[in-house]
Amino acid sequence: MDCGSSLKGRSDKKFCSDFCRNNFHNRQNQLTNNYVRRINYVLRKNRRILERLNEHGLDKVQRNALVREGFDFEYVTSVVQNGKDTTLYFCYEHGYQVLENDFVELIRKNDNLWFV
Repeated sequence: MDCGSSLKGRSDKKFCSDFCRNNFHNRQNQLTNNYVRRINYVLRKNRRILERLNEHGLDKVQRNALVREGFDFEYVTSVVQNGKDTTLYFCYEHGYQVLENDFVELIRKNDNLWFV
């Protein structure tokens, strides 16, 4: 019972209506939903930055250029170790690999094809 109304019907009934049931579960999941929403926002922002800076499918930029755009290196959707002992970091289909001298090579994968 979420609203304080009396319950009618089955003896194991917990909510008076669908509205009360939904309201209860929405409050229960609010912290989890806010956490997931915040992470998804960061991931989408990272993806947009990578997409915008990687016009040709294989561009190199300085790490600071990503930071200036608001890129957060803490959040990626996948990490791939390729055959050349190089680690690739992805935000969905757009990604990057860290190079020497504070440069980052932007990459894109499309339909299981790698543009590296």
